[in-house]
Amino acid sequence: MPATRQAQAPLSRYAASPIVDLSVKADRDRLSPSAVKGFLNIMAKWSVRDADAMGLLGGVSNGRFYAMKKAPDAAGLDQDELQRVSFLVGIFKTLNIIFGEDLADAWVQLPNQNRIFGGATPLTYMIRGGLPAFQTVRRLLDARRGGLA
Repeated sequence: MPATRQAQAPLSRYAASPIVDLSVKADRDRLSPSAVKGFLNIMAKWSVRDADAMGLLGGVSNGRFYAMKKAPDAAGLDQDELQRVSFLVGIFKTLNIIFGEDLADAWVQLPNQNRIFGGATPLTYMIRGGLPAFQTVRRLLDARRGGLA
């Protein structure tokens, strides 16, 4: 009986970056300053009020939020907050790919008739829905970018 040969995927020079373990404090400490700076820049571009920005981070206190704004290099984010910022960076990037800068910056604050939002703004939807809502918005925008929605 002839030996059967398994089909193999072609070799690639691409190697995926290792996943950062956000449960490790040293990794969170390393990523936090740039994440806070990026978050604050996005909030400024989107003209998000401080109270709403605190909501996007999961309800951080006034004192902690203003300490982050004053000294982003000294800020430390927890795993949940880093995931939220990561989603927001992806949403920001995708909006700027899909739309021109003006609409990309305004989109999160515009009432949206998509059944996901039910007439509310994407910003309100994300504040109310937490990480699952962030993921839904990101997936919606990625689908639109890919021509699927």
